[in-house]
Amino acid sequence: MNVELLKCHGSGNDFLIIDELTKDISFTEEDRKNLALALCNRNNTLGADGILFVMKSETCDARMRVFNADGSEASMCGNGLRCVARFVDEMLGRDNLVIETMKANLAVGKTEDIYQGIPTYMVEISPVSFHVKDLPLEMENETLLNGRLPGLSNSLSFTALAVPNPHLISIVTEEVLASDVQETLAKEVNGPNHLFPDGVNVSFVKPIEKGHIFVRTFERGVGFTNACGTAMSASSIVTCLNGLNEPEKEISVYNDGGQVKCIVRHDQEKEQYKIDLIGNGTYEYKAAIDIDLGDEQNFKVTNQEKFENEISVYSAFQKEVQNYLRDK
Repeated sequence: MNVELLKCHGSGNDFLIIDELTKDISFTEEDRKNLALALCNRNNTLGADGILFVMKSETCDARMRVFNADGSEASMCGNGLRCVARFVDEMLGRDNLVIETMKANLAVGKTEDIYQGIPTYMVEISPVSFHVKDLPLEMENETLLNGRLPGLSNSLSFTALAVPNPHLISIVTEEVLASDVQETLAKEVNGPNHLFPDGVNVSFVKPIEKGHIFVRTFERGVGFTNACGTAMSASSIVTCLNGLNEPEKEISVYNDGGQVKCIVRHDQEKEQYKIDLIGNGTYEYKAAIDIDLGDEQNFKVTNQEKFENEISVYSAFQKEVQNYLRDK
């Protein structure tokens, strides 16, 4: 069969969009897993952190399903949602939409450019839960808020939360960030372990100055990524809980892939959080492939057309971000 693809990225976190919203195609669950394993493999022609299947929805403007490079399905993806928001906006011609995801229907919308010439979207990240059972995290306490996890680290403090993807966040120094500590413990909790039976995204956060943080994430099912949208959102909440930043105020979040902005929304009456995640939805190329379902590894790319201007503008943005970080 012939399948059209759109390669895109949010903060360097890259995906392949497959359009089931306007195209008359559909896949079995096994197909989706095998497509992710084949097309996202960076040893093959394409390569990506995951596939975004954009589908029809009975309740919303569209539905998003996210399959990681290892074939597993993620409940949410903030960077991917921004790309889907742009795609659906351009398909339907509506700047403000609601996208169905696994755990929630989320508001998205086109907003002011984060950098001149970069298509920018705000997406809602919710629901947020601090109950360890929602990750799940196997421990006696109901929550882990800036506390220790014996057996994982003797020196670091962690906060666990689901947004709704599971995240383990630690605020660290530059020295710890530059070490191999994050990779070692992230691999431990994403292999057979007694704490996180389903694995967990692990982020280290380095405060830069008020309203500015750096986040690096080891993503469950992927490994180290240029950025993880839900991780940057979760990290922003954690910095607010620790008094480093404030709810309702914009936080610039830097990562290996660029920068986003987060605004932590706190409903004190209901004691609920949600996050506005604001950043790019950049197109890299569109392509067509010939592929046989059941023999996905032997696909052939039949056409590829790059979005040269979008790539160039985002590269200029990255250089500005790198200059800022170097000066800090």
